[in-house]
Amino acid sequence: MHANSEVKSSLIYDCIDKSSLYYNHIDKSYRSRLNVPFHFHDRSLEELFLEKARDIDLVYLKGHKKVGGIRASLYNAMPLEGVATLVDFMKEFERKA
Repeated sequence: MHANSEVKSSLIYDCIDKSSLYYNHIDKSYRSRLNVPFHFHDRSLEELFLEKARDIDLVYLKGHKKVGGIRASLYNAMPLEGVATLVDFMKEFERKA
């Protein structure tokens, strides 16, 4: 299970780290494998991102109400295919932004 959570979180963190739209300021040595938070450099895109994600059944991505941003939860029930779908969506959203 540890290896599986490492693969899933790495897919999302790699997408964020290579992005000019998304960011995560958490030091790599402290990043969670279960909850991957990120923000937009342009915060006005956050609600649009959540809306478009819901349109393709990517739900429960809204970050904590005090912190904001986006949070992908990668618990054991989240399949690798679901993570791949999210990453594909993130890349497509960035292309269109």
